[in-house]
Amino acid sequence: MNVLINIFKLPELRKRVLFTLGMLAVYRLGVFIAVPGVDRTVMSELVNSGSGGFLGYFNMFTGGALEQVSVFALGIMPYISASIIMQLMTVVIPRLEQLSKEGETGRRKINQYSRYGTVGLAFVQGYFIANWLESQNSAGSQLVLEPDGFGFEFMTVLTLTGGTVFLMWLGEQITERGIGNGISLIIFGGIIANFPSAMYQLFQKMQDDPENFGPMTIAILGFGAVLVIAFIVMMERGQRRITVQYAKRVVGQRMFGGNANYLPLRINSAGVIPPIFASSILMFPSQIAAWSQNEWLQKLSEALRYDGWLYITVYVAMCVFFTYFYTAIQFNPTDVADNLKKQNASVPGIRPGKRTAEYIDYVLNRLTFVGAWYISAVCVLPTFLQTKFNVPFYYGGTSLLIVVGVALDTAQQIESHLVTRSYEGFAGPRGGRGRRK
Repeated sequence: MNVLINIFKLPELRKRVLFTLGMLAVYRLGVFIAVPGVDRTVMSELVNSGSGGFLGYFNMFTGGALEQVSVFALGIMPYISASIIMQLMTVVIPRLEQLSKEGETGRRKINQYSRYGTVGLAFVQGYFIANWLESQNSAGSQLVLEPDGFGFEFMTVLTLTGGTVFLMWLGEQITERGIGNGISLIIFGGIIANFPSAMYQLFQKMQDDPENFGPMTIAILGFGAVLVIAFIVMMERGQRRITVQYAKRVVGQRMFGGNANYLPLRINSAGVIPPIFASSILMFPSQIAAWSQNEWLQKLSEALRYDGWLYITVYVAMCVFFTYFYTAIQFNPTDVADNLKKQNASVPGIRPGKRTAEYIDYVLNRLTFVGAWYISAVCVLPTFLQTKFNVPFYYGGTSLLIVVGVALDTAQQIESHLVTRSYEGFAGPRGGRGRRK
């Protein structure tokens, strides 16, 4: 309670928190604005009938927007896919690599290219959605009220693309003027919005199948969820501290330095980015395949079911790859070693410069190995339990990792604002970060 009071005592932090909540409220209101000419009741029945497949999985990440045939039905995934493509191209194309080294100006230019890519991907995905919506009329469902070919397709593509662009802008505004990562918070908000529905589905299963969903089963599932959350918190907070010794220097008649500090290296430096990236990439071909009438693509969609062995194998490989890839982008051991050398600091027993960079890189690679497989385990192992017990989608490892990870990152940013202004953070005064007397 004291933390909430302290948050609203600081004008800047209060403004950021209220702005973030306001933008998330706008996002949730937009979920219920439907694409013109579509029957939401029929679409809801289609999504619920395929809740164990791709439609249910995609609907979860869009916060129920697909079920509502909302203007936000594509979600933020096209922007994430475009960002992934640009980051990969930055490593391959020298011109983009040079831009990435030009500081803020280069970063804005790359972001601009990502926005263009988002529009292109949204157009492609929107076209396949429009075709799929019309195809449901041929299958016997009056999903599209007045199908007129090009007119309906053009309006749907334009509406869905506009919704994705608006979500992209919304996320960037939250990141710049709010608190936390805007894109991650939009995904977080969408997953959390499914929680009441998941609880209702679980309650219905208890009523319909009391033998398999009795009190003992619910207790086991609840206890397992608590253990997984505790494990995620422990791993996300875990870090390896490398001791750093600062050299003594004399200025006038006073001596400075000589104290020891540490360089914190997190077990999971990539945060929730790997599962978001992996899910986004796997959703794109599955989305096109699921909404296409091509026989080969239909087989691909069936093979890439979220609980299939092919999906799990590719998903784990992508999680491991993106953990290493994003960590390499965010943390450069050579730059850290050069900065330590400039500050007359060194790691005890390690020569400054190249040797320090190699040592930091060695430790970071070992930590990243653990972090990559931790992410994969949390995201994949609950899928087997989910398949066995047939529990609602909400309990999937990917959604749980994203929810806990984003909540921890946002809380850490809020705590940083509080500590900077001498207020107690979430950890309270025992952490040595209380209010200064």
